[in-house]
Amino acid sequence: MAKKLFVGGLSYETTEATLKETFSKAGTVESATVIIDKMSGRSKGFGFVEMSSEEEAKKAIEMFNGKEIDGKNVTVNEAKPLEARPPRRGGFNRDRGFGRGREDRW
Repeated sequence: MAKKLFVGGLSYETTEATLKETFSKAGTVESATVIIDKMSGRSKGFGFVEMSSEEEAKKAIEMFNGKEIDGKNVTVNEAKPLEARPPRRGGFNRDRGFGRGREDRW
């Protein structure tokens, strides 16, 4: 079963190809993704690598956690599932412009 790893502290120049090539030294890489900011089109400095097995994922963590990739020391650990977050408060409201929500009616 594939195991997903979080890779943090990436250089803004690191590409998905670089991640795939680097992590392939620990085993078979199913996928490699660098998270991109929608507004700037630039890397957010982290990504995910999916290894083909639990053993390869552990080996990748041992090999690359705290090591340098593209000039930056990276953090590599097991990816955790995204937790549900409460809805955002504040900001722009289509009905009234900026505000706190419907309970603050004028």
